Amino acid sequence: MALTVKQRFFLTILVLAFPLSAISGDPDIISDFVVPMEVNNTLLDGNFFTYTGMRPLINSDPPTNFTVTKATMGEFPALNGQSVSYAVLQYPAGSVNPPHTHPRATELLFLTYGVLEVGFVDTTNKLFTQRLQAGDIFAFPKGLVHYQFNCAENDFAVAVSAFGSAAAGTVSVPSTVLATGIDDEILAKSFKTDVYTIQKLKAGFAPKA
Repeated sequence: MALTVKQRFFLTILVLAFPLSAISGDPDIISDFVVPMEVNNTLLDGNFFTYTGMRPLINSDPPTNFTVTKATMGEFPALNGQSVSYAVLQYPAGSVNPPHTHPRATELLFLTYGVLEVGFVDTTNKLFTQRLQAGDIFAFPKGLVHYQFNCAENDFAVAVSAFGSAAAGTVSVPSTVLATGIDDEILAKSFKTDVYTIQKLKAGFAPKA
């Protein structure tokens, strides 16, 4: 049976969309786990599946700068193909994790200490915000711009984030917009401000000497 023009168009869209959906998350693997080429399979033991990079955080002093300690595929090769990763986020009083996205994963943030104001913007530009206290969990949907702010004036905060990808990726909105060479005049028109203001903003994101 011959396909109509509308049916052919629909099938074309499906074919074009399939590769995009395939790379939007971690690929499925056909083995229990993935071992790097340089690792001898016969010597594999529990050490391969153990990550110790978070140990220094257990007895550390309160943070003086916003800090992210990751356990992703880059730091922990056993996560390759497992569609999961972690990060521990430490926020000094008044600090912010600036607006950013994770293109390959939803983030599930668990606040273990302190208070945080959090939020994300959906594709209709609606802002969802919440004030979290220790013990709360908040979900940031995959690919949406979001942030966290420690609104406490005199206390730090600590959170643990789980991601539905071994390599969720992070795209910083301020850095992407202000530190990638887009012309100042274009930015000024886009943000309905002047070039001087854009240049001052860019100076704040310039690499420190």
